[in-house]
Amino acid sequence: MRFHTFLLKYGEIGIKGKNRYLFEDALVRQIRFALRDVDGDFHVHKSQARIYVDCEGEYDYEDTVEHLKRVFGIVGICPVIRMEDRGFEELKKDVVAYMDEMYPDKKLTFKVEARRARKSYPKTSMEINCDLGEVILEAFPETKVDVHHPEVMLNVEIRHEIYVYSQIIPGAGGMPVGTNGSAMLLLSGGIDSPVAGYMISKRGVGLEATYFHAPPYTSERAKQKVVDLAKLVSKYSGPIKLHVVNFTDIQLYIYDQCPHDELTIIMRRYMMRIAEHFAKKDGCLGLITGESIGQVASQTMQSLAATNDVCTMPVYRPVIGFDKQDIVDIAQKINTFETSIQPFEDCCTIFVAKHPVTKPNVDVIRRSEEKLEEKIEELMREAIDSVEIIEVK
Repeated sequence: MRFHTFLLKYGEIGIKGKNRYLFEDALVRQIRFALRDVDGDFHVHKSQARIYVDCEGEYDYEDTVEHLKRVFGIVGICPVIRMEDRGFEELKKDVVAYMDEMYPDKKLTFKVEARRARKSYPKTSMEINCDLGEVILEAFPETKVDVHHPEVMLNVEIRHEIYVYSQIIPGAGGMPVGTNGSAMLLLSGGIDSPVAGYMISKRGVGLEATYFHAPPYTSERAKQKVVDLAKLVSKYSGPIKLHVVNFTDIQLYIYDQCPHDELTIIMRRYMMRIAEHFAKKDGCLGLITGESIGQVASQTMQSLAATNDVCTMPVYRPVIGFDKQDIVDIAQKINTFETSIQPFEDCCTIFVAKHPVTKPNVDVIRRSEEKLEEKIEELMREAIDSVEIIEVK
C-alpha cells in the first residue's frame, strides 16, 4: 500500500499553552532537517494542532519512517491514505479496500473514529462512524466492533481531502532539539557518555562535545571511534561540534607531580575545566557527563563532589541512577553499543591507577594540585589553543 501522507502526533508540546506554536515550529524544522537526505519530495506543514508530511511522487517508505522515528518531539507516526471526496458511497468502497489490504487476517476487533475538520460535510461524525462500521462488518463478517479496546482504530478525517489511517508507529518522544538551549557533552569512547548525550538531547537540548585524546598512548582508531559515536548520536540530536583536545602533556605532568591514587580525580577535574571553557565560549548552558553513582572509583558521591568543585556551570548526569544494564539497553536501542565496545582505549583508561582513591577529600585534592602550579596553566592554554574542531553530521 502506498501512503501519501504521515500524520505526526506530538506529546508534551500540546500542553505548552500560548507558546505551543514555538515548539511546533521547532518540530517542523527538525522534521525537515531529518528528511533532507531521504529520497523523495516532502512537504512538512502544520494544520489545526497537527503536523503533516505530504509525500509527493516516489519515495522510500521504510527510510522515511526510520528518519522520522529519530526526531525528538514526535510520539506517533501515522501513515495516511489521502482520498478525494467523491461522495460517501465511494468513501465506503475505499474504506473497505483499505481494511482488506491493511489487514489480511480479518479476525480482529475495530472501531471507526471520524473527525470532521470540514464542518460542511453532509454527515456528522457519529453518522460516519456508524455507517462505515456497518459496511466493514458487512464486507468482513469475521470482524467485530469493540468501542472500548479495539485492536484496530480506523481514523477517518474529513478535510479538503479525506484522510484514512489506522497504524501508529511509536516515535522518539521528548522535545524538539534546540528548544532548551545547548550543552557540552564530555564524550569518551565508552558506553555511558553517548547515552547521556542522547537522553539530554531528547529533552530539547542541542549538543556540542569534547573528547580528550592522548597520543601516542591512544591511537587514531580510538579517536575515530569517538567520531563514529558522535555521528550515531547526531542522528537524533542534529549536528554536533566536536572538540578534540590533546591531553597527553597534561596527563603526563599530573602523573609525574601528583599522588597516583588521585590521578583519575585530578585528571577529571582538568577535563571539566577545559570542557567548561569551550562550553562558555560557545554559549552552552551546562556540561553533560555519563557518570553513574558507584560504577567506578571516579563516580562515587565523594568523587563526583570533587569534580563538581571546579565547575561554575551546572553538570547534568542523566544516567546517574541507572544500573549498567539500563545504560546498555539504551545504547543498543540507539545503535551505539557495538561501536562503544570496540577495543580502542581512551585516555581515561590508559592512565588509571591500580588503587584509585574512592572517597577523595576536596581539600587534599586541591593541595595536590598546588604541585602543578608551575606549568599547568601553560599546558592548559596549549591544549585549548591546539584543539581540533570536527563538525559531525
